[in-house]
Amino acid sequence: MSDGVTIRPFAPPDQDAARRLILAGLADHFGAVDESMNPDLDDIDRHYLRPGHRFVLAEHNDILLGTGALVEASPDTGRLVRISVALPHRGQGIGRALVHHLIAEACSRGYHRLVVETNHDWSAAIALYHSCGFTEYDRHSGDVYMILDLH
Repeated sequence: MSDGVTIRPFAPPDQDAARRLILAGLADHFGAVDESMNPDLDDIDRHYLRPGHRFVLAEHNDILLGTGALVEASPDTGRLVRISVALPHRGQGIGRALVHHLIAEACSRGYHRLVVETNHDWSAAIALYHSCGFTEYDRHSGDVYMILDLH
């Protein structure tokens, strides 16, 4: 399915659809989601684009399939966040395409490393990041921390 998928920058008219997709993914994993715990999703433009971060969407035939963001953790380190793929489209390479797109963006920004954090029981996410070259460097308080050296 990753064939024919377009990855493009987020635009303000995408706000509601992107927010719904991410919250649905969280609800799928956790069973329920407290939307107030995700204030960055209420204004993606303000939280991601205006500070200079990158937020992208994966689409096919104008259907939103997934999201992902790259934020600056430090001048030489990027952090992947909000990697999410709509339930009917998981397991088709879309998450991998998003991660690879954001890895390329991190390289173009001159980052030396990329980090990502996920829950210890989110095995599909952990497997995705491992398949993209990330290695685990820490695990505590129910979270797994992974890193990818870019140089």
